Amino acid sequence: MRKFTVTSDMSGKHVVKACLDAFPMLKSSELFHALKRKDIRVDGKKTSQDIAVKEGQEVEVWLPDELFGRKAAKAEEDKKPAYKVAFETRGLLIINKPQGLAVHTGKTVSSGTLIDLIRRETGYAQAELCHRIDMNTGGLVMVAKNKKALEDAVALFKEGLITKRYRAIVLGTPEGGEPVVYDDGTVMYEIRAYLEKTRSGEVYIHDERQAHDLPIATRYRVIKTYRPSEYGMPEISEIECELVTGRTHQIRAQFAHLGYPVIGDGNYGRNKINTGFKAAGGTKLRHQQLYSTEITAGRVPSGNMHADISGKTFKIAPEYELDFGSLGIKR
Repeated sequence: MRKFTVTSDMSGKHVVKACLDAFPMLKSSELFHALKRKDIRVDGKKTSQDIAVKEGQEVEVWLPDELFGRKAAKAEEDKKPAYKVAFETRGLLIINKPQGLAVHTGKTVSSGTLIDLIRRETGYAQAELCHRIDMNTGGLVMVAKNKKALEDAVALFKEGLITKRYRAIVLGTPEGGEPVVYDDGTVMYEIRAYLEKTRSGEVYIHDERQAHDLPIATRYRVIKTYRPSEYGMPEISEIECELVTGRTHQIRAQFAHLGYPVIGDGNYGRNKINTGFKAAGGTKLRHQQLYSTEITAGRVPSGNMHADISGKTFKIAPEYELDFGSLGIKR
């Protein structure tokens, strides 16, 4: 734990920004995680909100001591771009978002989001998200350059003309589901369930529908299974998932419900297992091993301004944190 007193030049800033000023070796994603866990205190009171602080207040940051001595790591992190424009069309920016960056404001994030950065740095002041992905999921996000582009993009989603696929590392080897054969011969398996989202934002998966549940469907295929048993670790698999429905935390919650949680997922996963897997350098995994890797457009009507993406697929490779080498795995 470290603490500091808010100075006059920090006064009025949000607590995360003030913490970064006081401890420049820390990362904003670590501080937002600390907020979520109520590991930041202002004048002795725990907070989960990125509140503004005032001169003279005392702020405590309850993070591991080793993070406060990580000057080189922080300097290296600052060299990395917050996001990349992976593809650009007439009306769209298709962004490769790093893990740990929130796409929009929420309960624990009030500024410095993906959409804030895009509006400020690209010159597209009217830019809007076409869809959302979790803060700790990396990969492709579709952003409309203006309001007209957003309207036409939303129409594509409503008409089922946009398909999103993800890659993930999960515990075990998923089984079950109804086979779906694609035109190119690819076989995926469709799993269905019901999702309950509480008023507080918690998500539960049910096999039988209950009041207020929403139906969910996900398709998946197992790409490869790894068995690092000689290293004392359980079997894991890389899977590709396609969202048929797009509900809150759908992939993470549904696969955890089936017994195949995403490695590194602190909400739906198994922390006892997660801690056994390491990132490069032997550090713990900071994020769930889940990436949005592919966006495909169907046959876009000629009257839609996004006709230029008709039939196109935008694809990137996942950038897993997991150190496969430490498990004796070659990829």
